[in-house]
This record gives sequence, structure tokens and C-alpha cells, in this order.
Amino acid sequence: MSQSVVHQPVVFQGQFGEYTITDRDRQGVLVYRVALLVAAIAFAMGSGLALWQGADPTTLRFITPLYTVFVAALGVALWTIHIYMAALHRTLQLFWVVGVVGAIAAAHLDPQPFVQTVYESLPALFGVGFTFAALTGIYFKEAFCFNRLETKVLTPLVPFLLLGHLVGWLPILAEQVLLGIWAVLMLIFAIRKFSQPAASDIGDKSVFEYLQTKH
Repeated sequence: MSQSVVHQPVVFQGQFGEYTITDRDRQGVLVYRVALLVAAIAFAMGSGLALWQGADPTTLRFITPLYTVFVAALGVALWTIHIYMAALHRTLQLFWVVGVVGAIAAAHLDPQPFVQTVYESLPALFGVGFTFAALTGIYFKEAFCFNRLETKVLTPLVPFLLLGHLVGWLPILAEQVLLGIWAVLMLIFAIRKFSQPAASDIGDKSVFEYLQTKH
């Protein structure tokens, strides 16, 4: 008779005690990584359209649904990412919410295609910029925790590009080059996430449990 093999969960020693990684934990990591990949693909497609035929009104309108997918996927990533500092986590989520409100306002208060409004209107770019501030927070967390080259480049690149356009001291060619680099590196970042062990994205669960007891 064959006997089923019971796999004992691996016990990790954390800073504040032992913990195990559950199937639910792994599912959360998978959702986070898939969300990042969807966001990266949507962003790369939108950036490619903007760089390829950015002046065409029809092309500009195609970017709007891609941006919607990007923002929705980014929201999922922000709600499933593991960050020890709860205040920082909530701040990034708040930035995402403010950016969504800014995007909705830009899309409905101006008859131009959404991406054109954001590109030409400084208030619209400032509002939508909160979304990218949240994204930069993810890059910073990943760069700090895993020392990934692409996120170490993306962390300063994104605010440099957005602020450079906001104050008007970046030439168009430089903006296009930086946008292309951004799209490519984000894809690389999202794809490489799948090569990491799930436990690395979960982190030290004993720290999360300890922090919960303090609130």
C-alpha cells in the first residue's frame, strides 16, 4: 500500500521568534509578482506607443486604457507588498489613491487625450505624479532589500525624469531616452522577481507579528 508523504513546513528563525511560510503567503507573493509584471507590460506598451507615434491622436487614446491597467495592477502590488514599516506602506498606498484621483480629474476635465493632458498640463502631471511616487517607493524597497541593479537605477531615474519635465529643463530627446530606459528596466525588474524564493519577498514574519502586538 502506498502511503502519502506529509511535508512538514520549513521553520525559519526570525528576529522575534520562529515562523513558517504558508500557502497563503506564497499566493500573496505570486499575486504581487504577477501584478508587477502586468503593470510593467502595460507601461512598456504605453511607452512604446508614445515613443513610436506619440503625435497621433488615435495612438494617444490607446494609451489611456493601458494606463488604467498599469495603475490597477500597481494598486494590487501596493496592497500585497511586504514592508516592515506600516507608516511607509500606508503612505505609498495613499500616494496611489491621490494619483488615481488626479488621473480621473485629468481625464474628465480636459477633452484632450489623457496622456496629452498630463504631458502638457503641469497640475495634471503633479497629481498623476503621486502614482509614480508610489511606484518609486516599490523600486526603493526592492533596491534596498535585494540590491537589484535595475531598481537602483529606477529609483532616481523616475523622479529625475518627472521633475525634469515638470520644471522644463529636460530636452525632448532626453525625456524619450529616459522613458525608454524606464520601460525596459521595469520589465526586467518584474520578470526577475519570479526567480526569487517566495520567502525573500515575505521577509521576516516574526517582525510583522511583533509590530502588530505594538498597535
